[in-house]
Amino acid sequence: MLDLNQIRYPVRYTTFFIALAGLCFSALVLVASGQGWIMLLFFAALSAVGVHDLLQTHHAILRNYPILGHMRFLLEFIRPEIRQYFMESESEAAPFSRAQRSLVYARAKGQSDKRPFGTQLDVDQAGFEWLTHSMAPTTIDSPHFRVRVGNTACSQPYDISLFNVSAMSFGALSANAIMALNQGAKMGGFAHDTGEGSISRYHRIHGGDLIWEIGSGYFGCRDDQGKFSPERFVAQAREPQVRMIEIKLSQGAKPGHGGVLPAAKVTPEIAEARGVPLGADCVSPAAHSSFSTPTELLEFMQSLRELSQNKPVGFKLCIGHPWEWFGIAKAMLETRLLPDFIVIDGAEGGTGAAPLEFSDHMGMPLKEGLRLVHNTLVGIGMREHVKLGASGKIISSFDIARTLALGADWCNSARGFMFALGCIQAQTCHTGNCPTGVTTQDPQRQMALVVPSKAERVKQFHQNTLESFKELLQAAGLTSPDQLQAHHFSHRISHTETQTLAQMYPSLSQGALLKDSVAKLPEPYKTYWGKASADSFHWH
Repeated sequence: MLDLNQIRYPVRYTTFFIALAGLCFSALVLVASGQGWIMLLFFAALSAVGVHDLLQTHHAILRNYPILGHMRFLLEFIRPEIRQYFMESESEAAPFSRAQRSLVYARAKGQSDKRPFGTQLDVDQAGFEWLTHSMAPTTIDSPHFRVRVGNTACSQPYDISLFNVSAMSFGALSANAIMALNQGAKMGGFAHDTGEGSISRYHRIHGGDLIWEIGSGYFGCRDDQGKFSPERFVAQAREPQVRMIEIKLSQGAKPGHGGVLPAAKVTPEIAEARGVPLGADCVSPAAHSSFSTPTELLEFMQSLRELSQNKPVGFKLCIGHPWEWFGIAKAMLETRLLPDFIVIDGAEGGTGAAPLEFSDHMGMPLKEGLRLVHNTLVGIGMREHVKLGASGKIISSFDIARTLALGADWCNSARGFMFALGCIQAQTCHTGNCPTGVTTQDPQRQMALVVPSKAERVKQFHQNTLESFKELLQAAGLTSPDQLQAHHFSHRISHTETQTLAQMYPSLSQGALLKDSVAKLPEPYKTYWGKASADSFHWH
């Protein structure tokens, strides 16, 4: 079957071409017969709209789909009135997703995010959560909260924003999307995670702070055999723009899977950034080749710290087998090699494409994974030395507040900043036909994404979200983010029962894993702590 999306210009510009053709035809009719003024004016107006759509810089949809794109905005405008007349096949979660997009769009555009008639959520439904407020609200001067990352082994600590761009690679995102994110990060003073696709030329243009993510393919720091190259790592890690180094162990959307970028999609620019050959598949193995035990992981981490001249180095993972994470914790105790930070990626995190079973059923959700890592570090007496980042469907200021209450020091967001770029969740990321130019390498399609305009929206989304977060803190009677605790949040279990997050996710006491007997520990420590080893990821 013919894929119309592959016939790019005829399909996307069909309405515009028809308008131009109609304009020419009506002009000829007018010259020949002296009639057709109305038709001429109609097609002239339509053609003018098309030209305006191509030249304007605020709406990628209109630049990619002149004239026709207005139908989307019309349908969005009248949606509340027509919704009852249409059978919608969306899941129950989809309306909430629409609300999230609307929130991001409003904040990114600097528009009001207020809405009438109160909450649209069912407060009596299981799963509803809320932040308890105070009778004595506070006043906080600035929303520009920052967290210092870097323990005693780090001589170049980094003061990271509370809200940052999560890992999204060049190749998964277009060049224009990368430039807009990085320019927005530079303007707003927050960090931009490169994703495992390494540092491209587009990350460097605007000079925004980078967190360099290094995955199992060692892109940007690999030798010709695909192994880690210290020399190539040093060449980039010591650049002032690179503020932190992040070893990617797994990602929430498809943990333990790896990936392949087919040779046909490896452009010269992608090959340049990743250090891979043209004409060959770009493979991200499921496992790293530089280490195979928890102790070796920490030794590799320490080597990166030394090679980068003591910049903050840590790792990112989606929690799987608890005993594997416990093995890393035991390796910290034995070697005294501590990461400067750990980023916990929830299983609810997204990706451009993943097997359905992996995206729906593999990996630990963020709340459970974050609480497990936080409690373990408290239990081994190391929490104050290791900062925790978190990612996985974090979009609103409430998401940030709840995540900090469960143990995180800062949050990363991918889809939130994609929405700020103009993503409409067309779910064509893997096809190269993204209608907004966010997730395509098609040079014509990505031209619709105008970098300065979208960079401003990225900055404003960050700024307005943290302003809202500040207001939440004030309403809760708190003066700083580190005062947020799990008991400040309540969760509805059923129509008649609620619990605080502190009750749902109990805490370990300081040093509990060092002094208490295994029999006295809660699960999963009771079952798996004794079976974990610093010398192996396997269960003993």
